[in-house]
Amino acid sequence: MLSDWLDLSLEGKTPRSRTGGLANGRYRLLGSGMLELVPDTSQPEAYSCVVSAGIHGNETAPIELVGELLAALETGQVRLGAPLLILLGNLPAIAAGQRFINTNLNRLFRRDLEESGPEPDRARELMATVDAFYARHTDHPPLHYDMHTAIRDSRYPRFAVEPYGEGPPTEESQWHWLAGAGLQAVLHQHCHSWTFSHYSRHYHGAQAFTLELGKVAEFGHNDLTALRPMSELLKALAEGVLPASAAPSRMAFFQVERELMRESEDFSLCFAEDTPNFTEFAPGRCLARDATAGECRVGNTPLAVVFPNAEVEIGARAALLVAATTPPRT
Repeated sequence: MLSDWLDLSLEGKTPRSRTGGLANGRYRLLGSGMLELVPDTSQPEAYSCVVSAGIHGNETAPIELVGELLAALETGQVRLGAPLLILLGNLPAIAAGQRFINTNLNRLFRRDLEESGPEPDRARELMATVDAFYARHTDHPPLHYDMHTAIRDSRYPRFAVEPYGEGPPTEESQWHWLAGAGLQAVLHQHCHSWTFSHYSRHYHGAQAFTLELGKVAEFGHNDLTALRPMSELLKALAEGVLPASAAPSRMAFFQVERELMRESEDFSLCFAEDTPNFTEFAPGRCLARDATAGECRVGNTPLAVVFPNAEVEIGARAALLVAATTPPRT
């Protein structure tokens, strides 16, 4: 059954049966941590939905949301009305309760990936599974919500990252749905980032977002109360019906201006390591010092920092520098 699949996947075990039925559909296991659900009849408003969690192993609240969704489907509280692909990302890291084992899985989602090792191999497996899922379900537009939690506090604990894309623009309805799901801010990416949500947008033209849903906590220690609207959004997508909607103006919008990169061993951020996401710095403020790149200072307009981390590998991003922008017209 569906709840057994989640528990067994987290334990690294394989269920006895790889297929099964629901009152209004069926499910099948596609591999470790990969579950496809197909309705007997799709609803007119349905999307081909990919819902992923655990791309970073210590981000447990999204996995608990997946568990609630599967329980609701299993009991008939939610009636399946859309094709749905549930993915658990880095299973060894989830078991270890850490962000990753060898390297950050959420920077590996590109078809020309050359790296080898457990996480690159998992990225290839996940990409192939998404490709095949979208190829099987072409009657509905593709959608991908990749759910995360952040390692630090934030002025906006629940926010969406819109991946950079050169294809179709984000549908207006997505801003209404995200606002209705309790998201507080949106960050527009400025370039290719090779995250999981970026993969679906870049290669499949999907409506796709990385959703940051609060702060990292261990299993059983997540306060899911603030995530109830997000849970309802997932259930609506599984049913193939329109989710609750709210005015996008309820959310703050930001645009990435540049990436702050670590280019040498001698690198430091010029603000506290625990600085919350979206903390704003005034013009002229020094943000980082690097023996190779020199100082990084804020220019003529204020900038905020998102995802600051001085301990990244050389050549990796140490922070995003973002500026407030206007909400999209709807």
